[in-house]
Order: sequence, then C-alpha cells, then structure tokens
Amino acid sequence: MIAIRSNHIVTPEGMLQGIVIISDGRIADITNEIPANVNCEIIDAQNKVVMAGVIDPHVHINEPGRTEWEGFDTATRSAIAGGITTLVDMPLNSSPVTTSVKTFEEKLSATKNKLHTNVGFWGGVVPWNTNELKGLIDNGVLGFKAFLTHSGIDEFPNVTEDDLRKAMPVIAKYKLPLLVHCELSDDDHPCKGDPSSYKNYLATRPTKWEDDAIALMIRLCEEFNCRTHIVHLSSANSIEQIYKAKQKGLPLTVETGQHYLYYTAEEIRDGKTVYKCAPPIRDKENNEQIWQALKDGIIDFVATDHSPSTPDLKEQESGNFMKAWGGIASIQLALPVLWTVAKKRNCTFGDMAKWLCSNPAKLIGKQKNKGKIEKGYDADIVIWDAGKKFTVKADELHHKHKITPYLHEELFGVVEQAFLEGRKVFDHGNVTENLGKIILR
Repeated sequence: MIAIRSNHIVTPEGMLQGIVIISDGRIADITNEIPANVNCEIIDAQNKVVMAGVIDPHVHINEPGRTEWEGFDTATRSAIAGGITTLVDMPLNSSPVTTSVKTFEEKLSATKNKLHTNVGFWGGVVPWNTNELKGLIDNGVLGFKAFLTHSGIDEFPNVTEDDLRKAMPVIAKYKLPLLVHCELSDDDHPCKGDPSSYKNYLATRPTKWEDDAIALMIRLCEEFNCRTHIVHLSSANSIEQIYKAKQKGLPLTVETGQHYLYYTAEEIRDGKTVYKCAPPIRDKENNEQIWQALKDGIIDFVATDHSPSTPDLKEQESGNFMKAWGGIASIQLALPVLWTVAKKRNCTFGDMAKWLCSNPAKLIGKQKNKGKIEKGYDADIVIWDAGKKFTVKADELHHKHKITPYLHEELFGVVEQAFLEGRKVFDHGNVTENLGKIILR
C-alpha cells in the first residue's frame, strides 16, 4: 500500500487537496488523512499535479518488421517517461500489418519483455479482410482502423465505401469503434513548383479531402449505427458537420493532434520536412477554430499520432516535402506540448485530464477502470510539475530517432513520476523496465 499526498489531485469532482490511497493496484480511497491503523509509503507531491495516467490511443510502434523506425522497447519507454500509462498501437506501419488473427499473434509475440507501459491494439480494415474481423475481435483488439486514402504503406491499402459497408455491420455488432483516417484524395492537386515549399505541400492536401471524407463517415455512421472515430482532425471546415452529427446523437467521436494545436502553417519554413504529417498542419485561423472546438467539446480529445521513421525517410537534406515520410514523433512530449499551449488559453488541469485521460479511456472501452483518479479505478497515475519548464533535448528523448519538430522548444510541464497499478515505474528520469501489460478487449 502507498499513499500520494498533493494539493492538486485532479478528480472527476474537480481539484482536491488530500491523499490518494493505493492498495492492490487500485485506488482505495481519496481522503484527507491516512487512517491511523495503516502503515504505508507516503509520497509527498506537495503542489505537483496528481492526475490519471495519460492514455494515447494513436501510436505507430512499427514492430514487428520495421523496428529500425521504432519498436516496443523505445516507444513504451518514451511513453512512460512522458506520463503515458496506456497506449494503443496502430495496425500499421508494422510488417506484417495487423489485419488477420495470424498477424495479430505475431504482433503480440513481438512485445515479449519490451513493454514499459500498458499497450492495447487496434486491428486493421483493408479491402480483403472482412472475414478476419470477428477473429480479431475474439482475440482482443480494442477496435479497428481504416484509411480512405493511401496509408503510406502498400501493405495497408485504403478502403472504399463498398468495403466499409461490409465491415461496419460486423464492428457495430460488437459495439467497437472504427477509427478512420479521413482524406478522400483525387488527382486534382499535384505539387506545383518547388517540392520543398511548405505552402506547395499544403496545397496538395486541401481541407476538401478531409471534409468530403468526414461527410461520408457521418453518413455511414448513421446508417449502420457504428461507433465512428475521426482521427487527427485538422480541417476546421468540418467542425459544423461534426457538431450537427453529435447533436443528432450519432456515435461519433473526434480527436485532434498536439501538433495542430501547437504549430501553424505560417511558422513552418520551406524544407523543414520534420513538420510533415497528413493531414497537414494548417494556417493559424484554421487552428484557432480547432482549439475552440476542443474547448467546446466538439472535439473529444488529443492524441499524438506518434509516427516515427528513419532519418533518411524524412528527407531532411533534400527538404522535399513530397518525398518525405509524413509523420511526427512526439509520444514522450504529449503532456507538456499540450499543457504549454493550453495554459496560455486559461485551460485547467481538469481540461487536461479530460483531453488526455478520461475521454480516450471511453474510446478504448476502459472508462470503468482507467482514465480517472477515482475510488476503485486502476492506480495508473502521473505526477507532474505544471509550473516547471524545460528545453527539449535529443539526449533526453527515448524515441529510437530524435527527429521531432519539438527539439529545442521550451515546454511547461515536467513529468516526475508515473505509476502502473500503484507500482512506481518512472521516477525522475529512471524507467523500471518490463512492467507494462497487454490490454485486451
């Protein structure tokens, strides 16, 4: 048994001053004083924030098959160092991709002795695997991911509306979510001019691609009553149609990414391919609207879409946005990046807990035991110093490759300690290895 004392305990009822009592891996109580008959270790966090561990349901770990990009060891080490106590691995960019029971078993085997935080898994929906969906569900995937445009990986082709019409009834039957990369691409937006120009790259992926794809998914969500989740929203033009769909009571949820809230297109210099992602980081006016939709609850939460690659694939020397891998590595910085911009907008610790903990827990079906500091919940906890700032340094990142747009940025919010079911697994820079668990449905 341990007890964590703090003046800033973030609970569903608001901010509390008191003590979190942890017993047998769960939160036993939140009280003002330790019972007289209890003898336990006491951690005095003083004015540090005690919050439920961060849940990131959008992470590309790439193992097996592409561990030169990232892997379970480095990804989960980075995650726990950033206060992420649960993450969910995408069905790509590993090779093979997680689109069958066989490849899911390979994925699970690849995790052995490499998990430093808790990890769940999404299955993939591709044109030919409708018959595999039930088997993946039976084996414990938390839901499914599909692309409406080329994923960047040939092994994971995009689906069409016809493919979705076959898959969504199966997914809906089990009340699992379908996560969708929403861009409906066409051939009308080739790169015109200098491929190292960010403005030119931005023009190749217009908001219309996102807006049309989201309109399609709203229509199918309503038709099949299938839980539908829009990943990494970047187009503010879709906020209204998302709002209307939610007002109708459709089972629709939406995430955006830290990079859409932290950066704007105007800041990105030509040739700086480290910022390339898809959908792209858009202009300041657009991103202000994304921020407002998050604060208004139209966007449910924030997830990193941690999508690393090898240095050569980022084309940093050529600066060619059209050739560079589209993905931003940032999993270790999820909490401080968001807090740095959120505090400027007078957001609260309660907002942070909603956007990083409780709402992601709902998506992955773990809202009854994870994502909150509440009696009976798993004692997955992060202690962080909201007032302390630091400069992002390459040698302090656990990512396999230290390529991130946040390098040298000054951020607020230092993660000091993290707990998995009451066990201290991160302590001021030190990771206790291999204490993460596989999370299944």
